[in-house]
Amino acid sequence: MPSKYVQEAVNALSRLPGIGKKSALRLALHLLKGEEREAEFLGEALIKLRKETQYCNTCHNLSDQEECEICANPLRDDAILCVVEDVRDFLAIENTGQYKGLYHILGGVISPMEGVNPMDLNITSLIERIEGGGIKEIILALPTTVEGDTTSYYLYKRLQKMNVEVTTIARGVAIGDDLEYTDEVTLGRSIRFRVPYKESSKSSS
Repeated sequence: MPSKYVQEAVNALSRLPGIGKKSALRLALHLLKGEEREAEFLGEALIKLRKETQYCNTCHNLSDQEECEICANPLRDDAILCVVEDVRDFLAIENTGQYKGLYHILGGVISPMEGVNPMDLNITSLIERIEGGGIKEIILALPTTVEGDTTSYYLYKRLQKMNVEVTTIARGVAIGDDLEYTDEVTLGRSIRFRVPYKESSKSSS
């Protein structure tokens, strides 16, 4: 590499998911050839991303404040809580325009093989939200994978004795798929036609 600074940029960019050395080099050269302000804007945006982005104290969504826009919105239906794995799934469901309730982001799914146990997830805060009253329905919108199904079953057993209805998205989402890769029409329909978790577990067994 003729320039150590270009090499450093390539090394840094190639550490990002899905970015190989060739793609990193193209990005570095693009930033080098473009307007200086473009590179400065990118650098400033990344610094703000790390320093100023925080997590909502209530639902664990990304936020610029202690409470995210969804939790702070009085027009959302606070009697319904949709439980998702991470922010990407929240965005996928929100983009369907079919769901007007609140969310709770677990921050992962149970996966003993990867050392992820229930205590590693945002489950305690979920239980506390339900115990606080007002929530009538919990929608389990987790990936249709072994880990996602394991997490859904674990949550169902934890919530079974609580005064809430536990539902799950309809099986329009293909088995083994992550929600973020499901098209908006299919995902929206799965939310609208959700079913009681107990019935879903019987039909899939």
